[in-house]
Amino acid sequence: MSGHVLLIRLAAPLQCWGTVSRFSRRDTHSRPTKSGVIGLCAAALGHDRAEELGELAAIRFGVRADHPGTPVRDYHVIGAGKYPIRPRDIITDHRRAAALSASMADTEGTGFGHHELADWYGAPKYIVTEPDSGALVSKRLARGALVTARWYLADAAFVAALHHPDRAFLETVAAALESPKRLLWLGRKSCPPSGTLAGPLSSGTIESAFQSTALLPAQHVGRRPSPRPWAWIEAAPGAPAAVPVQDQPVTFDTERRAHTTRWETRTRITIAQNATEWDIIP
Repeated sequence: MSGHVLLIRLAAPLQCWGTVSRFSRRDTHSRPTKSGVIGLCAAALGHDRAEELGELAAIRFGVRADHPGTPVRDYHVIGAGKYPIRPRDIITDHRRAAALSASMADTEGTGFGHHELADWYGAPKYIVTEPDSGALVSKRLARGALVTARWYLADAAFVAALHHPDRAFLETVAAALESPKRLLWLGRKSCPPSGTLAGPLSSGTIESAFQSTALLPAQHVGRRPSPRPWAWIEAAPGAPAAVPVQDQPVTFDTERRAHTTRWETRTRITIAQNATEWDIIP
């Protein structure tokens, strides 16, 4: 398929590419998803969530796993704590101010706006006063801690490929990735990317771009990538050995966020001996 291919370097200490996250369990896919990478590009371009995907919807996607990484679970707890309340936070939120004033109405010598307010502790919402200690606590958080399972990929590095017929559009995306209009992260806000994102821009297919571009350098001494890494490349529906995946973004609008089905094939990539080296800025 003729066109142009932009390669994107996706490397960081932690990455998270959720596919079926629900409630207390937040999973990660073994590799970057198309929805996640298109969302990354949309953020770099400064698109609003409710904005139509436009040319981003026409992108054909591929990803090469240079360093698959290691799945790790974060021990994450929500609730069952007391937190300091800043007077500024309460003053700027009338609901918090009313709740605090009501809870402290019977407390002698203190009140809303008093200088001793900084010594009181509690949760930001649903504020009540503890009968014994007089400390401010949250009704919601007082119920107990909720332990959640949050999975990440540690020390992983991937190369994503964007195939599009318009070279000028891919050049715009590449420039935006290096000078983004919004904050970028690899699947979750706690996972900022490291180093250069935008890579080589070439003409041809995703397969040829993967073959002609060298593997990303190892992140740790002694860890060498396979000379024939796995790659997942978007294919036409019904293509031989193609399987369906549910990560084709339709919209990122929070009111009607939706994904649909696309197809991809899994293949080994043989890197050419004269492959182009990455010009990576740490």
